[in-house]
Amino acid sequence: MRMKPSRNILLGLCSVLALGFLYYSSGRISLRGWNHKSLYDKQGFLVKLDTSLPLELMYKYGNLSEGACKPGYASAKMTAIYPKFAQLQPMFLDPNYKRYSKICDYSPPFGVKSQEKIIDILLSATKSYSLGEDLDNMNCKTCIIMGNGGILANKSLGQRINEFDVVIRLNEAPVKGFEKDVGSKTTMRITYPEGAIQKTDRYETDSLFVLSAFKALDLKWLRHMVFNQRLRSTDGFWKSVAKHVPRDPNDIRILNPFFIQEASFKLIGLPHNNGQMGRGNIPTLGAVAITMALHNCDEVAVAGFGYNMSTPHAPLHYYEKIRMSAIKESWTHNISREKEFLIKLVKAGVIQDLTNGICGAGC
Repeated sequence: MRMKPSRNILLGLCSVLALGFLYYSSGRISLRGWNHKSLYDKQGFLVKLDTSLPLELMYKYGNLSEGACKPGYASAKMTAIYPKFAQLQPMFLDPNYKRYSKICDYSPPFGVKSQEKIIDILLSATKSYSLGEDLDNMNCKTCIIMGNGGILANKSLGQRINEFDVVIRLNEAPVKGFEKDVGSKTTMRITYPEGAIQKTDRYETDSLFVLSAFKALDLKWLRHMVFNQRLRSTDGFWKSVAKHVPRDPNDIRILNPFFIQEASFKLIGLPHNNGQMGRGNIPTLGAVAITMALHNCDEVAVAGFGYNMSTPHAPLHYYEKIRMSAIKESWTHNISREKEFLIKLVKAGVIQDLTNGICGAGC
């Protein structure tokens, strides 16, 4: 039985319409995908960054008095420019750390794999896993991460730095004798064995000692410090290390390695290297501390960050006479990629740079 011409035409028209719809839909989908990709860079950050507040944040913070701490501000701004940001990550390891699969899948520095036994011993000895009751109970915390750059010299920022609720210092950067420029307050000092203060009289009497473990040996070193045991060998360390940390066990913490992992693989975009420490895939301690603060502080500021290689005779650090020209290419760090990340945070107003060293007049 032959099909009527009108029916053939109708079927043909339906086929054309269906194909046209599919073509149009696929075009719209790919166009939407292209537009979406163009809004964000390969790390997932907004390409066009500015310090203006999204409308919902204007409503949230618009009625606060000037200078008042803005609850949740840093994480809200971070999420606005980096939608993949997830806030809830504790600063320090606690006895429940194994529930975080992201750190259990990686060995140090990106996780705790194969180090669970020694970590359990350390945590049972330290018994404390937070900033302390007073700071924990604050509804809004302001934090500042102190870099060690020479740009801090002669800025007289000490009083302003002391006004922050949490002052985070790195490695062995001294305070005594430099209070006018770097303040006198220290809430915590984050370090690793090779970066820790070696002269016991230079330790603050009321700050937290926080280990950032970059290798399994660092945790073994911490065990000696916690239990006040003599360190018989320094084999495996790349330079001399502290032999004693004059802090009580309940003033010692282990930094959550999630922040090293997130800073390296996600925020900065360093090589994954199968989850192992390798060439150019370790963030600096400063970038790790900033990442930690974004997850745990309501407002985040920095000072003493940024190396200006165009001024080779400028001081590298605020506390010594070594010049900028002494910087050598690092095997473990990628300073240029890290600077790109920090510039994004400053441009978008996620963090405030008190010494304007991260991007100078370019932000």
